[in-house]
Amino acid sequence: MIKENEQGILIVVSGPSGCGKSTLDQKLIESRNDTVMSISDTTRNPRGEEKDGVDYNFISTEEFEQKIKDNKYLEYAIVHSNKYYGTPNKHIDELLSKGKNIILEIDIEGARKVNEKRPDAVFIFIMPPSMEILKNRLMGRKTETKEQLVERFKTAYKEINEVTKYNYVIVNDDLNESLLKMNSILECERCRVDRIEDVYLGNQEEMIHELLVDFDKKN
Repeated sequence: MIKENEQGILIVVSGPSGCGKSTLDQKLIESRNDTVMSISDTTRNPRGEEKDGVDYNFISTEEFEQKIKDNKYLEYAIVHSNKYYGTPNKHIDELLSKGKNIILEIDIEGARKVNEKRPDAVFIFIMPPSMEILKNRLMGRKTETKEQLVERFKTAYKEINEVTKYNYVIVNDDLNESLLKMNSILECERCRVDRIEDVYLGNQEEMIHELLVDFDKKN
């Protein structure tokens, strides 16, 4: 009998803006009761209907910087308008110990930092079917200026060149097909030998004795 390690799986998902990774991640969460999205700390203000503790943990810059000093983050970055974003170690460890899979949607630099601390994580890169389709998706959103579109396209080329650093790649052409692949990756990861906690085969002499008794009864 095989006893599996009940620890959850940390799933790092990256991909260029417009590849559909956020939609795919949300669909994966909706399709499984053992998978959740990581909640990051940030020093920016809430937007729209965002809720503290649900979308992000909204904290002060002083609190964030103290947590950096105390090594409380799995990874963190300074992004738009010098605002901090970070993944709390405690949040990740608590959920994994409860058997929950955690999706961490971050850029390639964040993924590199996570790999240094948690090489046991599963790294999945989401690719657009083509750069032409990516261009059309970005333009179709109508949320960026011309300059922002150019910058996102440059970033996309840079990110795609890092794909070989990931464990898996999914070309997100069909959402349902991509979701099936993500679920398959999780099931395969759960079958890895290094996730086996114990193997119990029973006492060898007792099993052989039972085998001989059963053989004599049937012959």
